Amino acid sequence: MASGSFWLATVGIGLTGVLARSSFLLFGAKLSLPPAVEGALRHAPAAALAAIIAPTLFVDPSVAGFTVWNPRVAAAVVAIAMAWRTRGMLGSMAAGAAVYAALRLWAAS
Repeated sequence: MASGSFWLATVGIGLTGVLARSSFLLFGAKLSLPPAVEGALRHAPAAALAAIIAPTLFVDPSVAGFTVWNPRVAAAVVAIAMAWRTRGMLGSMAAGAAVYAALRLWAAS
């Protein structure tokens, strides 16, 4: 990619992101979204997190296998159970990270 194309793409992507995020601040109450869109946007953080984690669990060739003793799978199972039980994202992320760290330390010893 030529240097000019790189900078054009970088600035274009940056402006698109800034405009998309600031549109809600600029338009405020003047811009109302349909209820279906608002309902869908409530699930965006969980969908983004799943999109980041799922390839690591299901596609990554370095994963030893889809077993409960695999630290990534065990952490995902605990995080999913915690999210289902408490409906809180922060606690489920913390629980999953704790299980992952504990199993990695246990496997290293």
